Amino acid sequence: MKLKKPNPEKLKNLATRLLARIHATGWIGVAFLFIAGIVFWVGFNTALEETNTEAFCISCHEMKDTAYEEYRLTAHASGRSGVRASCPDCHVPKPFGPKMWAKLRASKDVYHNLLGTIDTPEKFNARRLQMAEAVWTRMKETDSRECRNCHDEQSFDYMKQNRRAAALHQEGLNQGKTCIDCHKGISHRLPAVEQSVGAEKGGATQEVFHPGN
Repeated sequence: MKLKKPNPEKLKNLATRLLARIHATGWIGVAFLFIAGIVFWVGFNTALEETNTEAFCISCHEMKDTAYEEYRLTAHASGRSGVRASCPDCHVPKPFGPKMWAKLRASKDVYHNLLGTIDTPEKFNARRLQMAEAVWTRMKETDSRECRNCHDEQSFDYMKQNRRAAALHQEGLNQGKTCIDCHKGISHRLPAVEQSVGAEKGGATQEVFHPGN
């Protein structure tokens, strides 16, 4: 039986149609990935913004009934200028990389929330010093980065500060100190302080609050 020779023209047309389909499918795949990327980014960014609000921070009663109640009585919550700094302004970095690292680090808060580590005022106060020192250490390492989102020492007008504040600010800056070195109790109640007299309070020494003094 004699085999029929393949028609080169037909083969060419078949190859052309096949390549066209592959090409079309490729563009469909690219379009799908592009749309999927947009959907993912919108969802990711929405979740990021939702978890970066004061409402989210105080959605667990541990924060609402303790840290938030303390904060509400401070100048950061309300003041004569009307400028307000909320939880994320002080505790969440603005640059993307540090912000993502802070979010990952905060996942342990969810873990401790489930464990009930600080779910009563007594438990909260028992761990107050440990939690405070962790925040102070991070702020010291970043040169009080979140404070500087609003406060710029280069723009200080010492003539508008009282004499004591102006002198201490200039002295601290000359010594290379950062905001958190002197402003540890600015928005939350400080842990118990140990003194040279009286019974031990299970608190921190003066050196913890004012290192180098």
